Amino acid sequence: MKKKREQSSENSKCEHHNVEQDGGYLVCKDCGLILDERIDFETSPSNKIFSESQLEYERKIRFGDSKAMQDPKIKQKYDQIQTLNKWFRDYKTSFSEQKKTIELLKTYGIGLNINKVKNQRIKNRYLRYNKYHRHTYQNMVIIFLAIVWMEIKDTTHIRIEEYIKVAGELGHKINKKMLNNAMLKVKRTEQLFDKSVKDEGTLEREIKGKIKILFQKDLNSISYDKIKTHFSNKSEYEKLKIDMQLLAAELLNKISYSQIQNLNYKAFTAGLIYYVGQTLDNKKIFTQNLIEETSKFSSTTIRKKFNVLKDILGDPQTEQVEFV
Repeated sequence: MKKKREQSSENSKCEHHNVEQDGGYLVCKDCGLILDERIDFETSPSNKIFSESQLEYERKIRFGDSKAMQDPKIKQKYDQIQTLNKWFRDYKTSFSEQKKTIELLKTYGIGLNINKVKNQRIKNRYLRYNKYHRHTYQNMVIIFLAIVWMEIKDTTHIRIEEYIKVAGELGHKINKKMLNNAMLKVKRTEQLFDKSVKDEGTLEREIKGKIKILFQKDLNSISYDKIKTHFSNKSEYEKLKIDMQLLAAELLNKISYSQIQNLNYKAFTAGLIYYVGQTLDNKKIFTQNLIEETSKFSSTTIRKKFNVLKDILGDPQTEQVEFV
């Protein structure tokens, strides 16, 4: 007892000037007394240094990002990534970002004919595909561009190469093969979930019906004044147009569904008018330039479709129309 009192007395006399940290404790090195046992281990100098370096690292990242965003090209790519994130987020999207892309496509002056009806069909097809495949096929941009092309390809004079070029200028890397594969994916999805898929016979009748109507419309759009040097009167020209429509109907009966199912039927019709025109005794009436003016397709496209018909039906001179 006496020793303990003496030790306690010595400790009370120590002024604890020689204090050091030992682990999580403050200990007097002179008397060995533990002065504080409640030091927070997480606020040790090493942890504080790490926290400061981490904050500094994050600050530098934010500063670097902010500086990089001042570059227009980087800013454009960043905006595209943000747009893609919105597209991938949920299939119940407002479709606002996709509408912006359609409007951008229109501004390039390639003649996109997308009215409210087509816009709604594009939206419905895209959202349905996104609903079932957003986890298995992530590149919804290509799917969207494919759906847009599927809606306009039958009624536009734009070539697929022009469409792909404009899509590339908007920052979407796509080629003809990628676009075709995406269209096949969309078609397979729709066939899988659509119970009322039409059979080939029905589809063939619908396509050929559209071609016949368009053939008559485009033929009637060629005014008599442009070709009157080849006729003695206007009634003669009107009779020839009827004969050409009848011949076009006969030629379509010789063409199978597989030969027209993937064609742009509007461009095909322009080529058909030129083909039927080449069956006449006077082949200079319906020239490529004349059909180009009315159909808005280039002479190159008209010639390509003519060659397709020539491969299917043979030389047009074997089909003769009596010229009055």
